[in-house]
Amino acid sequence: MRISRFYTDQLLNSGDTIVLGGEISHYVLRVLRLRPGDPLVLFNGDGSEYQAVVTKVDRMQAAVLIGQADQPQRESTLRVSLGQGIPRGERMDLVLQKSVELGAACITPLRTKRCQVQLAGKRLENRLAHWRGIMRSACEQSNRVVLPGLDNVTRLPEWLESLQAQQQHHKLVLDPSATRHLRELDPVGNVTILVGPEGGLDNDEIRLCESHGFQRIGLGPRVLRTETAALAALAAVQTLWGDL
Repeated sequence: MRISRFYTDQLLNSGDTIVLGGEISHYVLRVLRLRPGDPLVLFNGDGSEYQAVVTKVDRMQAAVLIGQADQPQRESTLRVSLGQGIPRGERMDLVLQKSVELGAACITPLRTKRCQVQLAGKRLENRLAHWRGIMRSACEQSNRVVLPGLDNVTRLPEWLESLQAQQQHHKLVLDPSATRHLRELDPVGNVTILVGPEGGLDNDEIRLCESHGFQRIGLGPRVLRTETAALAALAAVQTLWGDL
């Protein structure tokens, strides 16, 4: 039987009994219908995962006893940061979910010239909260124990300025017209990948990226949608230099 995993922002210590938060308690009680004695697994992003057993349930809350803490090594040996021009609709949700599954360490939603999504104020706060929820769920599903970072929405020039020079670090901007491919690059331990929104980056933005040390990289002869390009690039670099 598959044991369910849950992310919680609570402090977890072996031997402690805690009451699960409302959302997790609801899922445990109403969806899974767990009862005292049933096992589950918890993690809070500290690098460990904790075996736990349901000890008490009522109409609204579930309490669990925290058991053994394990430190599984499931993070990629390759640190991948993704800068993603924000696409419309649910495409950003897909990019975030699958990027987490593919081992991305950090994701930055980017405003670029062709970005058609306008986020500010409460709408921006709600969208970031929604995206964090998607990433937490993806960590639960993929057995990750470290939450990838999600930066605030940032304009492309500001993001480029914020990047620090690192040794053995590839900075790659995806460009359908590029003739250089990933297999031509030397192995590294850190990669930053930049993907434009629908319609891609314009020529000025590409030149700006190159002035900040980015290399233009193609992903073959076909033009990919933004969400496909991001995930194809992540899978490719993980296959070449990571743990796929």
